Amino acid sequence: MAKRTFKGTKIACYIGYFVQAIINNLAPLLFVIFSDKYKIDLATIGSLIMLNFATQMAIDILSVKIIDKIGFKKITVCSHFLAFLGLVMLGILPEITSHHFLAIAVSIMVSAVGSGMIEVTISPIVESLPSDKKAADMSLLHSFYCWGQMLVVALSTVFIKLAGGDNWNILPIIWSVIPLINMFNFMSVPFMPPMEDDEIIPVKKLLKSKAFIVAMIIMFCAGASEIAMSQWSSFFAEEGLHVSKLMGDLLGPCLFAVLMGAGRLFYGLYGDKIDLVKIMSALSVLCIACYLTASLSNSSTVSLLACAVTGLSISLFWPGTFSLTAKRFPNGSGGLFGILALLGDIGCGTGPWLISFISSAYKSANPALSEGAALKSGLAYGCIFPIILIIGLIVLKKDTDKAETR
Repeated sequence: MAKRTFKGTKIACYIGYFVQAIINNLAPLLFVIFSDKYKIDLATIGSLIMLNFATQMAIDILSVKIIDKIGFKKITVCSHFLAFLGLVMLGILPEITSHHFLAIAVSIMVSAVGSGMIEVTISPIVESLPSDKKAADMSLLHSFYCWGQMLVVALSTVFIKLAGGDNWNILPIIWSVIPLINMFNFMSVPFMPPMEDDEIIPVKKLLKSKAFIVAMIIMFCAGASEIAMSQWSSFFAEEGLHVSKLMGDLLGPCLFAVLMGAGRLFYGLYGDKIDLVKIMSALSVLCIACYLTASLSNSSTVSLLACAVTGLSISLFWPGTFSLTAKRFPNGSGGLFGILALLGDIGCGTGPWLISFISSAYKSANPALSEGAALKSGLAYGCIFPIILIIGLIVLKKDTDKAETR
């Protein structure tokens, strides 16, 4: 049997991000089915998003201390097993119990543990591999999350259209095959040797750095900017814009993923020629415009396109923040990525929750308002996050420039 190389490791990492896309994007596609079949209201459905990312946050916190001690390989293999198990549970438990919400919630939590482990291991694994284009490699890696999101949305939507909503539970079981296969893949690929303990920047030292605190804030806003739109776009298209589920999913979350992947792929191929801070700042302005357009436009077509273009606008936020921070703190190792992933996941949970909270407030103040119309009003507040992100980028850039001239 031929010896596996680091190319195989990188491919396994790409598939790992595909797995994370399955976990984060499959359940939101089923929100309308959950609402109709199990009579779960908007606020409760919103709590499923928060539960997913809250679980991932807990894993991020644990990983800060243990990831370098246990080792990336063991954690990565375990993460894929839990992703597989959670997806199988999601397909089985809600159909065999009367406690539908609890069954969905527990299944999401199990797969979220796997997703959280993937988040804190895959990026530092790729960052550790030999390369002279680390920022571009990071962007290319994260593009596979987008291709995963695109395929999950497109194929799942077509499946539901053909098989019917009553057969939704087959979907999670079908998708569970991918993490199962990649689990065995990670068992055989090589990993870079870990850094010595005295080479790694301690977490306490990182948390005392102004630059790292700013990076944490940027990461929070990156997660919130991305997920606030992507998690609600399917529901928004159906209930707020009154388009069919097939067209809403394909032109909303699916096109969102395509444009997000295109932005990351473009930077992955040509990133060594582009200033990362400048392009992230420009994309932040575009993100602000997208949120406001989606919320304020009277045209369903324009609003839906604004949802989709948000995918391009946030494409470099997450991988770009990883790259900028790793460049500023090259010996941060697993702790650095774990903390950033934690803040990103807090943002991922907070962004959609804030939108649902504000939307519910609009609904309470105006009972005649439909849930779709209330959600459209709430989306405008999503522009808060890219505004803060721009300010953070300016501060981090100045600090990095000072550090490089010392």
